[in-house]
Amino acid sequence: MLLPMRHPAPLSTAVALACVATVALVAAPRAAAQPEVPELPLGPAGLTQTEVTTRLADGVSHTRIVRGAPDAATPWVVELSIPSTGPDPDAPARAVQDRASADALVADLAAAGFAAEVQPVQQPATADVPASVLGYRVRLTEGHPSQQAARAAVTALRTAGFSARDWYRGWDGGSADAGRWTVNVLTIDPRTFDGELGASYGPDLVDRETVTELAAEAGAIAAVNAGFFVLDPAAGAPGDPAGAAVYDGELVSEPVGDRPVLLLRDDARRTDVVRPGWQGSVTLHGRSRPGGRDARTAELDGLNRVPGLVRNCGGTGDQPTDRPLHDVTCTDDGELVAFTTAFGPTTPSGPGREVVVDEHGRVVRVAEQRGTALQPGQRSVQATGDRVSELVADEGSRLRLRTSLTDAGRPLTRDGVSVLNGGPELVRDGRTHVTQQRDGMVRPDDPSFAYGWVLQRNPRTFAGVDDQGRTVLVTVDGRQPDELGLSIPEAADVAVALGLRDALNLDGGGSTAMAVGGELVSNPSDAAGERPVGDVVYVR
Repeated sequence: MLLPMRHPAPLSTAVALACVATVALVAAPRAAAQPEVPELPLGPAGLTQTEVTTRLADGVSHTRIVRGAPDAATPWVVELSIPSTGPDPDAPARAVQDRASADALVADLAAAGFAAEVQPVQQPATADVPASVLGYRVRLTEGHPSQQAARAAVTALRTAGFSARDWYRGWDGGSADAGRWTVNVLTIDPRTFDGELGASYGPDLVDRETVTELAAEAGAIAAVNAGFFVLDPAAGAPGDPAGAAVYDGELVSEPVGDRPVLLLRDDARRTDVVRPGWQGSVTLHGRSRPGGRDARTAELDGLNRVPGLVRNCGGTGDQPTDRPLHDVTCTDDGELVAFTTAFGPTTPSGPGREVVVDEHGRVVRVAEQRGTALQPGQRSVQATGDRVSELVADEGSRLRLRTSLTDAGRPLTRDGVSVLNGGPELVRDGRTHVTQQRDGMVRPDDPSFAYGWVLQRNPRTFAGVDDQGRTVLVTVDGRQPDELGLSIPEAADVAVALGLRDALNLDGGGSTAMAVGGELVSNPSDAAGERPVGDVVYVR
């Protein structure tokens, strides 16, 4: 099952397209108008940098940039840490502390026979965070020539009662190590593009699939992973977008506060990075005519997500905050959440009330427990906690759902429009503009989060638009000894170097992946290989 598409292609056509794409890679190895690639601001100046550009279709090119090379002199180090908990493999370890605690840890290590040192962690200035010393990390003084040797030191520390991890120094953001960086760039030029640029989540929101699988289902010649999504069942329904999502004009998920989104149109024109506004309401009518005096309206909390669980926060009346807070699940005991058939085979089950309406807005079922299978054309509203009293309806009565996502008053739910969640902003008006605080990548009580997520190097995916109006989709491999990745400030610098006028960070880490011609061209960092994700941006 595919998402509704303006120009649906049967499976045989999708296979044929994939075959044509493969032939094109061989027959036309360079684009007629090759993107210009400057020296990327990574590592020491003068590093070897190679670029190979391949024409995929009219107006579509893939450029592979390789900068630097692995350096045998780059050591593995051992960093003292507080282990992260939970199932998220991208959750950074807690390693940053105040100076007094760091000094005390070094003294304890010395008493146990381990030589260690305190190192300040520098937070560079971003658009909304001043330059400062974020805190202090503790590392063993001695470096190691291999991961195996570093792991032996970690084992010795753990035996002595300490917590530590092995770490490749090249993964430190801003380090002067010589590489390697592998950067894959898809460029879509609307002046000559005659295909379709869009987004897909596959059969339903709560099933995750890999980028290569989603690309094949869409009959795409290329695709990249897109927005943040729920990974932990304790945080919601795995695969569900953790932020705003529109696919071919259909709004299926509300935004996280005023976090930015990537705005795409199927003709690849007017790609943009915007901060949308969201509204949702449910109006209940009695059996009298709609709009009668018995009508009652209540505001919705969300769309197509498990009530009570708000991944990345940014809702209303939630705990511990209504502000965006990345990789945190806020909670709310009383919510009204609407559902469409996009969610999955059944809506979330649990205590509360659920009202189901048909395509004409007539109530066809009222249940005192949540959880049902919606038929084509049906929608439902679930109520929990103190909001159950607001969802009172009888079979045969009328219920009207209104949801909207807008940019400066303009609806983003038009045919051919897709919206993908992300954050932080990286570039605005051609200059680096990292909105780290505004978009929830600062935790005052946990500096280790910014250290691991923002300042250290990880695989990254980002996207934007350049001064020529071209859509640019970028992946950078990382979290491997021969692939260093980028910090968030480095991602912004690379985006500027690639000529982006506006750019947005998308989901990264083990989710980062790009497929071209049916094959991965990136190198995923998860030990299991390519990670199933929530959605993709595709070109076909």
